[in-house]
Amino acid sequence: MQERKALHTLLAKRQEDLSPRRMKDSYLEVILPLGSQPEIREKYLNVHNSVRFGRILEDLDSLGVLICYTHTKQEMQPRSPLSIVTALVDKINLCKKIIYPDCDIKFTGNVSWVGKTSMEVKMHMLQLHDGDYCPVLDATFVMVARDPENKRPAFVNPLVPETPEEEEIFKQGELNKLKRIDFSTASLLKMAPTAEERNIVHDIFLNTLDTRTVSFRSRKLPPNSVWMEDAKLKGLQICHPQERNIFNRIFGGFLMRKAFELGWATACSYGGSRPFIVSVDDIMFQRPVEVGSLLLLSGQVCYTEKNYIQVRVHSEVYDADTREHHTTNIFHFTFISENEVPRVVPKTYGESMLYLDGKRHFAAVMKEI
Repeated sequence: MQERKALHTLLAKRQEDLSPRRMKDSYLEVILPLGSQPEIREKYLNVHNSVRFGRILEDLDSLGVLICYTHTKQEMQPRSPLSIVTALVDKINLCKKIIYPDCDIKFTGNVSWVGKTSMEVKMHMLQLHDGDYCPVLDATFVMVARDPENKRPAFVNPLVPETPEEEEIFKQGELNKLKRIDFSTASLLKMAPTAEERNIVHDIFLNTLDTRTVSFRSRKLPPNSVWMEDAKLKGLQICHPQERNIFNRIFGGFLMRKAFELGWATACSYGGSRPFIVSVDDIMFQRPVEVGSLLLLSGQVCYTEKNYIQVRVHSEVYDADTREHHTTNIFHFTFISENEVPRVVPKTYGESMLYLDGKRHFAAVMKEI
């Protein structure tokens, strides 16, 4: 860290001092040779003889950071003074249910929008079939640049769109930012549910009342339903040095993999059959995870519709010295099950808010795919 302190002098005092970049300047293509190099398959293989999606999340996170370093690279500087970290995963939408373990994968991506200190990265994943690369998923990440010690924001090179198509992509990046602000402002942790949502909650409440008693407390589970409190799984991870990044903190891709695997297990145990990931959205990295932390993960089915399962994974660290819990991430995963699944039913007001939040995320995903 002492070495990185010396890099402070290389930081720009204002964004205008940095040379503008084009989208193609940060464009990268990376091949994951699962087909041509069988020895690396083991790391990516799951029990269903397809590719572990958690490993793909790790690779996307690493690629996103590399793309941003490419965008901000200064020719005269042998080392970058910037610390680039993942701020959030805006969305990952899949168009294939199965990723094959014996066919090469190609990742492509570039910086698509830039603020003062943040960068949006669009990435695509394709897999080789019969000589052609076919689309598998599209991902949008937001990265932030910080000073060499990862303490304060740092300026990044502005982005200049060159074609009408690039103008559109850049404009979409700005819209994505505004959409995130609107979504955050309307959060159920800050604002009351809408009138329509209040009616939904009240209808669920009425449907679960035991008609044999004249009591608000006597509740009865409707047919083909599961109480929300019975639709959760928990996990614990000790954060070893093996999973650290260059800033001596736990790598974000590792956290995503662990959260996804718990989310998948939660959906699998709930639906009773193998679930397939449809979308990942709105993963906010709220605070870093230190090496040695106890990472507590809690997976909750919060909304279901037909054979779709919306899972929320809450991640927190436990400090054994202070006995305090701190939220580090909230993950949202949309799965599709092979069969229609039971309806998840909230019982308390807090669970009802989780249900509505899950419904909102599910509706946003359905608009995209």
